[in-house]
Amino acid sequence: LPSLRPPLPRSLRVALPQQLKQQRDKLRQYQKRLSLGLERERALARQLLRDGKKEKAMLLLKKKRYQEQLLDKTESQISNLERMVQDIEFTQIEMKVIEGLKIGNECLNKMHQVMSIEEVERIIGETQDAVEYQRQIDELLAGSLTEEDEDAILEELNAITQEQLELPEVPLEPLPEKIPEVSPIKNRPKPELVAAS
Repeated sequence: LPSLRPPLPRSLRVALPQQLKQQRDKLRQYQKRLSLGLERERALARQLLRDGKKEKAMLLLKKKRYQEQLLDKTESQISNLERMVQDIEFTQIEMKVIEGLKIGNECLNKMHQVMSIEEVERIIGETQDAVEYQRQIDELLAGSLTEEDEDAILEELNAITQEQLELPEVPLEPLPEKIPEVSPIKNRPKPELVAAS
């Protein structure tokens, strides 16, 4: 379902998740520093107890406990930031899907305007009528011709074929009796070859 929240401006769509990720990374660095500090303070409290400085060790453990609570809060904030990043990214995906659906819906509406249901029904009806008409013709041709009709059809086909193969008519004028003589070609003298000296 589309979100009821208004769409984010384009500049925020890119910047907001990036900024949240940067804040998350800073919190992780802070968390790492706290964890390292806790280990050092615990080792220092042990040393103070060995040295007989119980009050200082107790004060250090109180400080350590406070930092552990900060560490837990930091983890909670990191989880919240990651959830926000995921929500924003998912909302951006939803917005793209909705935009795609909107474009698709506009295309469908334009196509429906071009071709109405009545037009489609008319075309389908005409096509069915033409198919039925052709089927009736096929049935008539298949069932109504006898063997004599088939022979007559073959004879007519042969006659048409013969008409196409007929030779041109012979001219009625008689051919000339004598072919006129062609004058002979005069022999030209061949040039003589002279030997080089």
